[in-house]
Amino acid sequence: MKRAWLFLAICSLAAAADIDFTRDVHPILAEHCFACHGGDKRSGGLSLRDYSEALKGGRSGPVILPGRSADSLILKRVSATTSPMPPAGPRLNAAEIAIIRNWIDGGARETAQGPEARTPWIATLELHKPDIPPGTSQHPVDRFVDAYLQGHRLAIQPAVSDRLFARRTYLDAWGLLPSPGELAAFLNSANAAKRTQLIDTLLSNDRNYTEHWISFWNDLLRNDEGVNYAGTRKSITPWLYQALAGNMPYDRFVSKLLDPAQRGDPDGFLAGVNWRGDINASQTPLMQAAQNSAQVFLGINLKCNSCHDSFISKWKLKDAYALAAFFADDEQLELVRCDNKTGQFTSAKFLYSELATPDPLNTPSERKAAVAHMFTEARNGRMPRTIVNRVWARLLGRGLVADIDDMDGEPWSPELLDWLAADFVEHGYDLKHLIATIMTSRSYQLPAVHRSAKEIKDYVFQGPEVRRMTAEEFADALSAVTGEWPVYVPPQSTRGVYSRQWRMPSSPLTRGLGRPIRDQVYTERDQDATTLQELELVNGETLRHNLARGAKRMLDQLPPAPPNLFDSGRVTSKPVAVDIDISAVRELRLLTVDQGSYSPERVLPAWMDAVLIGPNGETRLSSLRPKSGQFADAPVTLGEHTYVDAMGTKLPSELIYYVAGHGYTRLRATVGLDNACRKDDISPGVRFFVFKDKPDSELLVRMEPGTPVPPLPRAFAKEQLVSTLFQYMLGRTPTAEERRLTTATLATGGAKIKTEGLADLLWSIAMQPEFQLIY
Repeated sequence: MKRAWLFLAICSLAAAADIDFTRDVHPILAEHCFACHGGDKRSGGLSLRDYSEALKGGRSGPVILPGRSADSLILKRVSATTSPMPPAGPRLNAAEIAIIRNWIDGGARETAQGPEARTPWIATLELHKPDIPPGTSQHPVDRFVDAYLQGHRLAIQPAVSDRLFARRTYLDAWGLLPSPGELAAFLNSANAAKRTQLIDTLLSNDRNYTEHWISFWNDLLRNDEGVNYAGTRKSITPWLYQALAGNMPYDRFVSKLLDPAQRGDPDGFLAGVNWRGDINASQTPLMQAAQNSAQVFLGINLKCNSCHDSFISKWKLKDAYALAAFFADDEQLELVRCDNKTGQFTSAKFLYSELATPDPLNTPSERKAAVAHMFTEARNGRMPRTIVNRVWARLLGRGLVADIDDMDGEPWSPELLDWLAADFVEHGYDLKHLIATIMTSRSYQLPAVHRSAKEIKDYVFQGPEVRRMTAEEFADALSAVTGEWPVYVPPQSTRGVYSRQWRMPSSPLTRGLGRPIRDQVYTERDQDATTLQELELVNGETLRHNLARGAKRMLDQLPPAPPNLFDSGRVTSKPVAVDIDISAVRELRLLTVDQGSYSPERVLPAWMDAVLIGPNGETRLSSLRPKSGQFADAPVTLGEHTYVDAMGTKLPSELIYYVAGHGYTRLRATVGLDNACRKDDISPGVRFFVFKDKPDSELLVRMEPGTPVPPLPRAFAKEQLVSTLFQYMLGRTPTAEERRLTTATLATGGAKIKTEGLADLLWSIAMQPEFQLIY
């Protein structure tokens, strides 16, 4: 009877269009597959309980390819001769397999008369450049976008005004606002090609381009000058700065990071971050190298399967360890599952078998060279697609693939993604060319879009997203307006430079505005407002102090900073000798300040064998009572030497001595750190200064001339100042009502501008969405 039923079924289903999923396919799946793939039970992430779940597929991707049964994983597994599905119980018979085959080849319809199922998206490895669609637009990117918009029955919108375009472009290319003069020059130009020329001009300024885009790369590469992980993080800033300034081809850029074989190459990327040595197996430097390189350069998340087989993707524990083995000293790497050694070993194997791993790889240098080659070789289209998607997301607020760390996701325009990636490769992996290609398109210049939660979920491209300024852009904008820049002191230097925010350690303000501490890879920053951000903007001491000081700077009310008499530079291990002339000194000020210690409260700085030389010989400084400040009088040991006469201080500290009238001519001493604090888990760094006048706490070092942006003129009438601030900060002139309110804020009668009023006005404008958002 059963054989007769099967015979009739096969005959009746000979035409694929006669097959109904619920009636004909679902019973077969329920009988043979639900034990492992029945909804709550999702082996491999695959559920076959209903039509939509079956088409969705599992962690290895779709199992049903409509019209292509021979390529469909479900048919391959149920008809396999080795390791077939189901693994237990009765196998599917020939008639059942025929039903599934005919159903798939007929379009995998839900009902016999229903439409064919949509072909699922499968990311490919190799890269092919698609043809540019026909159209009237001159720019290739716009041809693809126009075809996409027409397919969604959407009108093509005009580009934004010159004013909005200039502000957006300056921020995206330089991370700076256009000055009033720069903006006026652009707006007044009648050149039809002025937008393209502006982009070319901005990108040709290597310094401003580099000092903006380096923050993007610092987030990706976990590089941060301002965070010390007990001495186990190695900066790649000098190399990275030069690579960006010289526009190093991206394939070479990636290769250098993965195979730092030459002197000066960025070996700090592979070294990763070691949290005081207290790490689990999934956070060893080797595994960090595998995780980070896969995520940053290929858009693959290996974090789950660095500990176990992934629950959300096809990648297995052995895949992560096989990639990590390229960075190992030994040829074989033992797999560790959830911190338990498995006794299983793997050699170096690349994630994609299509890119054959060279054999043999006998030495660490051979393995690193091999993996660098496989990441960057021409057949690996995943690498250029990933960086194209990241740059598109950076400039337009959302990637062509929504999750920029999962390049298996479907792009909203696969053809545009592949064209941009292929064009990028054809132009020698030129990052500036890629940025210019995107920015010169009308698509980049469309009005920015605010989206609801539903529109984000059901995404259709209609233009760039409204974006927030980054923390660095916000801080740099205020510095450019006020002329008050942070001070950066290069290593081994005793002279400071006025710097943009990227060089500085993060502050409560920049952390509140989204700057990460880069203890892991950060590929995106949160665009949503947070409570911490609101507190820092409204009540934060950092912003209040910066604006108050900036207002004084604008009104020429900041007195010149007193020069130091002595600057030790950054002291970490070796002691430094002090021998300075104090003949004309009335008040002697000895300062110690922190310089990036991991645990400043545990650092033990000291002034040792400090003596004042005068007409009556030497006077030990420790024998004098300071006018202000305290020290601990105790022996200090540096290396093999113990200093009995030592004055230990805290961080920060200031000792003030009144020395006028005693004829002292010189101060001699040794400064350094007690051995007790020179440990990896403290990583101390201290700077010692001597002043004769009250110092400016933000200008302790002697400064090189020049600022990142030329300062505004310092002579302002109230009305002129208001206009200048609105032009610089908002890119427009104030309305009559804004002018009336802001002019009143600056002063209460009379022509003199109050510093408090100016600081309040700066804050008021900086709080406007018009300032903080990029439209």
